[in-house]
Amino acid sequence: MKIRRMSAAVAVAATGALLFSACSSPASNDDDDNASETTPSAAEIDESDPCKQDSGVTETQDGNVSYSVGEDEFLGYNTFTPETYSTYNSVVTERILGAFTYFGTDGTICQDESFGTYEVTSEDPLQVTYTIADDAVWSDGTPVTNADFILDWAAQAIPTEDDEATPLFNHVSGLTYGEYVPDGPQGDPDGKEFVLDYPVVYADWEILVAAPMPAHVAAEQAGMTTEEMATAIRDRDYTALEPLAEFWNTGWLSPTPGELPDPALVPSSGPYAFKENGWTAGQSLTLTANEEFWGTPAATKEMTFRFTAADTHVQALQNGDLDVIQPQATVDTLGQLEAIGESVTVLTGPTLTWEHLDYNFREGNVFADSLELREAFAMCVPRQKIVDNLITPIDPEAVVMNAREVFPFQDNYDEVVEASYDGRYDEVDIDGAKAKIEEAGVDTPVTVRIGYSAPNPRRSDEVALIKSSCDEAGFEIQDVGSEDFFDKTLPNGDYEIALFAWAGSGQKASGQNIYATGQPQNYGEYSDATVDEAWDTLASTIDESVQLEQVKVIEKGLWDTLYGIPLFAHPGVVGYNTNLQNVRDTATQSQVVWNSEQWYRAS
Repeated sequence: MKIRRMSAAVAVAATGALLFSACSSPASNDDDDNASETTPSAAEIDESDPCKQDSGVTETQDGNVSYSVGEDEFLGYNTFTPETYSTYNSVVTERILGAFTYFGTDGTICQDESFGTYEVTSEDPLQVTYTIADDAVWSDGTPVTNADFILDWAAQAIPTEDDEATPLFNHVSGLTYGEYVPDGPQGDPDGKEFVLDYPVVYADWEILVAAPMPAHVAAEQAGMTTEEMATAIRDRDYTALEPLAEFWNTGWLSPTPGELPDPALVPSSGPYAFKENGWTAGQSLTLTANEEFWGTPAATKEMTFRFTAADTHVQALQNGDLDVIQPQATVDTLGQLEAIGESVTVLTGPTLTWEHLDYNFREGNVFADSLELREAFAMCVPRQKIVDNLITPIDPEAVVMNAREVFPFQDNYDEVVEASYDGRYDEVDIDGAKAKIEEAGVDTPVTVRIGYSAPNPRRSDEVALIKSSCDEAGFEIQDVGSEDFFDKTLPNGDYEIALFAWAGSGQKASGQNIYATGQPQNYGEYSDATVDEAWDTLASTIDESVQLEQVKVIEKGLWDTLYGIPLFAHPGVVGYNTNLQNVRDTATQSQVVWNSEQWYRAS
């Protein structure tokens, strides 16, 4: 077995977080009997370059590569709704939907110039001009145009007719895009160039333009052309917009597992496309190389995502049922991978994913109006023991994490922590916790339900360690982990403490969606005026020194009011068939499949 340690990610100081981590009978993964005898010529990869490099691939090789993000079922082609926006869904759709940018291995924002280019054409006020590649087309032959980006803007900019604060489209980002680019993309809807004008600078402008959905499909389903759609968006013609939004919200989802929408509704603008009849509910979803893709072709014809439980991944890799795995990093997992031998290569290193405990601030919750109870709970959580018992055996350099927007392996971490946190919750203080509970004036024991996505052995161990400590202080910790945590428990607020992870990349202002008042991913309904103001300031500047100072204000506010308790940055482990070429891990939310279109088998 080959073991390689990844270099620590060095991203910007204010690394944000967008996605929560989602933790069958596998079919054979043998190459097709008629596989091509031609093997791509491997190009030497510079691991210090975080972006994709020329892999030497010039044509697609027959065969299949397989990967599993876990047992969560695929939810739909539109991965931008709150119900579908998570890693287990985006790992699939990012293979299908192209964009101007992607995240490199350390959170660097990389440009995909095969899709198009962009440049700042004015700095004050900020103006950015985008040019889509002339040969960029959807897999049905329709050109990728400005209309696709007009629809993308509308989905994050247009409110309902009766309420300017309520989005018409069910987009996870709410109305953020419209707040910073009020007039939307300017240019001919059928053209290849558009301009964005920012009256107020947005810190994350470079990633505000995401992979677009096919506007020609949505427009047709709403009974209009793309030009008529663009006019309706710009004129806020709600008679036309309401059916458009209805299709955007529901028409690309897959409420019945195993059933994709009509192929005509889900074209591809990336290297892969959905394979006809390629989805078997509860087992797998297979993609096939997009024959109309204008960029470098996919290195291997098919890619299969298997819906398999995390505790089966190592065995599946050994059996050849999976080619690449990214299991939860545990001592047992590493030991199992070591036992396989030279047929498997293992990558380890830090990630931009971090574990945390979040309080529920919704009305009626025991923690909502009692800082004393929140402090008591923070005093009894054995953070160091959790790290020592569960994380250090995998990553000897692991430490308790004392920030949310900066990671321990990043340059500005110590500076931010020094300015925002005084170490008061570093050690367990049972007597102090008891005193805080008494100060809160509540009866004991205080019931605290800790919810998380189950089954998850490491998180159940975390809850057990918390229970062994906090029950002594006057709490009664209840493990309420469930399979529908993300679907029901978290959005419904049916918990006192939520235990999960945010997976970040190179964003600067995305945390505003989590911590600011009324934002879509602020599940616990936390609100603090100082934190809100700091986020507004951070989001509206590209001055990194100002951003850093606002991160300090935000972190201090989140500690002082106890939004939640950070625990640790996740260690990363990837195992893959040594015969597979061009597998490169990433510390970001994109997962190891970020460059899977470059994977192929050596001859």
